[in-house]
Amino acid sequence: MSVPTDAGAVGPFSDMSTTYMTKKTLGLETVEPAVTPPTGEVATSGFTKKSKMGGGKSKKKEIPEGLWTKCPKCSTMVFDKELDANLKVCPKCEHHFPIVARERIHSLVETCSFEEMDAEMISVDVLEFTGVASYRDKLDAYQRSTQLKDAVITGIGMIGTFRVALGVMDFSFLGGSMGSVVGEKLTRLIEAGTDRQLPVILIATSGGARMYEGMFSLMQMAKTCGALAYHAQQKLPYISVLTHPTMAGVSASFATVGDLIIAEPGAMVGFAGPRVIKDTTQAELPPGFQTAEFLLDHGLIDAIVSRNLMKERLMYYMDFLTAARRKESNR
Repeated sequence: MSVPTDAGAVGPFSDMSTTYMTKKTLGLETVEPAVTPPTGEVATSGFTKKSKMGGGKSKKKEIPEGLWTKCPKCSTMVFDKELDANLKVCPKCEHHFPIVARERIHSLVETCSFEEMDAEMISVDVLEFTGVASYRDKLDAYQRSTQLKDAVITGIGMIGTFRVALGVMDFSFLGGSMGSVVGEKLTRLIEAGTDRQLPVILIATSGGARMYEGMFSLMQMAKTCGALAYHAQQKLPYISVLTHPTMAGVSASFATVGDLIIAEPGAMVGFAGPRVIKDTTQAELPPGFQTAEFLLDHGLIDAIVSRNLMKERLMYYMDFLTAARRKESNR
């Protein structure tokens, strides 16, 4: 193919016969590759595979799981060991994380002084309740996951120099719901405290009555309050500690009939949830409704005590509530 050229022409087509077939790169002429890539030895020499820089593994460091916890209130990353040492309270904003019953007992009683009561008592599926899962299956699953028989641990122990009847609920077992076993264990604990002339301290956290047991669960409200009435007749103190959350049948029974009612900061306490109340009343709820701070301002509870100070404050309260009784016994 011949392309006519003009000797005097200038521009991109001035030397087309040369530039069309070859490329000049830094003085070296290379043949323009064909449309179909060559094969064999030419292909190997024509296409060179670049080696990876620094063939080792990536040096990016990842934070192992289970070492840090993000506070849901202030978004601070807290070292788990520091959080455990602080009784699951955020050191920056004092947000109270959930805590299981045995951890709470260990934070309050003196070492090796707690004698558990009715440890082997378990719930029975009297109604043979069935749904997405049977009540029996749920009990088995929660007993395996929590290593508890039911949603409360009761026993006699020492808090400082005071021997007390202590009951602690655990929300991780079926939402801390109060069934027949929870009510029976609490009632037996209160009766033991009455017989032994001991103060009673109950630490509540619950979603309410255990409806898998129907009317049997609602009967526990009257049973626990009846036992506390006999305890009060002996002029023995009862301190109720409300933690997050304390709702429904538990808040409507033993949790709110204490001689002294204290709560942890930010604890939600009420009968029905805010959404249910708002939908029922068709009214806007005030800020902080059903929180411990709101209830303190409106007179339902007597004090708000941080978990870090709970043991010290309980000792102070028991010293005050038992002063008259000690004076009588010393006469």
